[in-house]
Amino acid sequence: MAEITGKIIAVLPTKSGTSARGTQWSSQTAVIETHEQYPKRVAFDVLGDKITEFNLQVGEEVTVSFDINAREFNGKWWNSVNAWQVVRQSGQQAPMQGGYNMNPQTGAQTAQAAQQVAMAGASGQTNSSNPLPPNQPAQPQGDSSDLPF
Repeated sequence: MAEITGKIIAVLPTKSGTSARGTQWSSQTAVIETHEQYPKRVAFDVLGDKITEFNLQVGEEVTVSFDINAREFNGKWWNSVNAWQVVRQSGQQAPMQGGYNMNPQTGAQTAQAAQQVAMAGASGQTNSSNPLPPNQPAQPQGDSSDLPF
């Protein structure tokens, strides 16, 4: 379990599908930037019902609690950063709200930030200077796992 405080700089569109076992899944990636002298950016995933519950918006100041887990695929290791709690800077836990969280006015900024995040991960294997995986499917076809990745 870890925690990070900062500003949400990107909220990507929700991805969803059905696992090989027939389980429905949904996932949304967001990026938070810290307020340190040398700001750090962390991409994290929100899974399932938490997407609607957290209703993350670009520009919000939040503290995100998340779990980090690594998994191996074809001899390479990938990190998963999954949020399990979001607290707004006002001290309120993320309210339960419905609806889609992409604001058309911030869509261009979000797309640009998403492109920067994707480009940061395009160089290959996960390492300490580049924690993002390349833009490749993380789950092989026919995998019996019910995980969304």
